[in-house]
Amino acid sequence: MKSAVETLNPTRVRLTVEVPFEELKDSLDAAYKKINQQVTVKGFRKGKIPARVIDQRFGRGAVLEEAVNDALPKFYTEAVNEAELSPLGQPEVDITELKDGETLNFTAEVDIRPALEIPDYSGIEVEVDAVEVTDEDVEKSVEQLRERFASTSPVERAAEDGDVVTVDLEAKVDGEVLEDGIANGVSYTIGSGELLDGIDEAVTGKSAGEEATFTSELKGGSAAGKEAEVTVKVTQVAARELPALDDEFAQLASEFDTLDELKADSRKRLANMKQFDQATQAQERVLEKLLELVEVPVPEKLLEDEINTRKHNLEHHQLAQMGLTLDKYLEIQDKTAEEFETETREAAVKGIKTQFVLDELVKQEKLNVSQEELTEHLMRRAASSGMSPDQFAQAVVEGGQVPLLVGEVARGKALAVVVEKATVKDTNGEIVDLDDEEEETEAAEAPEASETSEENAEG
Repeated sequence: MKSAVETLNPTRVRLTVEVPFEELKDSLDAAYKKINQQVTVKGFRKGKIPARVIDQRFGRGAVLEEAVNDALPKFYTEAVNEAELSPLGQPEVDITELKDGETLNFTAEVDIRPALEIPDYSGIEVEVDAVEVTDEDVEKSVEQLRERFASTSPVERAAEDGDVVTVDLEAKVDGEVLEDGIANGVSYTIGSGELLDGIDEAVTGKSAGEEATFTSELKGGSAAGKEAEVTVKVTQVAARELPALDDEFAQLASEFDTLDELKADSRKRLANMKQFDQATQAQERVLEKLLELVEVPVPEKLLEDEINTRKHNLEHHQLAQMGLTLDKYLEIQDKTAEEFETETREAAVKGIKTQFVLDELVKQEKLNVSQEELTEHLMRRAASSGMSPDQFAQAVVEGGQVPLLVGEVARGKALAVVVEKATVKDTNGEIVDLDDEEEETEAAEAPEASETSEENAEG
């Protein structure tokens, strides 16, 4: 077999392959054997039909077609390996010449990973938010904890903001009460925004036994997204009572004996959270700077696949779970379809470039993924997916996704290497010493990674 490579552009090549006919012998034998098992010829036992009889009865062309279909993947793979290419996705194959007994010639066009030059990145400098926990932050945290321990008691007065009301609801669309449009005994905190738009205004000022009617767009059920006339009847008004902020509350709400100890712990937890956010911010900004340093051509077919995958996942998974259509989502986000298309394309380009650059760094820095690192990453992914580690691991193995997880961890380690060499300062001008373990934990998620290119690379 002889092969040659023609570069069509930085991300696409054409392979020209010439195969001497004798190299098709194994595939021809396999073709005759396969046809032997599929056909019956009078006077011959099944599987024992001579090749010449198959040629006479069914045509030599049928045998050649079967043999070529069997042989093409092998010769294509050999040509790819010989040229040391990294193909993305499936090739477009064209048989240019097939002469029985002489030669098989074909071409294969395929997208490839572009060759990247990673420049010196040790000079990258980024600025991140300073870690500052104010007294106001602590007070807000303690107040949120206090809210969780609030109690309610019925009152004989009109409902006010912050009260908990018990209501009966009836929804009509086009004058007809919906089958699933009646709900009784619903508990709702005025001002929480957790029910229907317009209900806060409808129930505020109403006492038990009073009702009001308002118009609202339904968020779920059989008429989700439609305008409905909603009648709400208040059956009870209850005031929320917050516990006093004292040592007794600290003992009730935590493992601490005093309020001062509770506040000190809140300050420490808030500082840890801000440090984690700071590390994440550093990674994101270092990554942006790194991508600016590298010229990364993006294969158009891969980009279109990535865009379509992102749209599909948003529309059919994320939005579907919330009972939203794409049009409604865009309305809520106050975006036009054109703005959504532009943002999706930009995110897809960044995802593909991120993966290409970090994968190149993995090779350049000779980074490996240990079993322990892979297991830790799997545990984190399982937790975020709501599955048990065993369930998640089984799904990963059955779906052939282990290489994808290994790639995520490796890219995370590559980004951590770049962050470690970068200069990170906070808004106060102070050098930030990021915790390595925290960096790698977060970076292992391969921020802004492509959703389809890993799969295509494997193909």
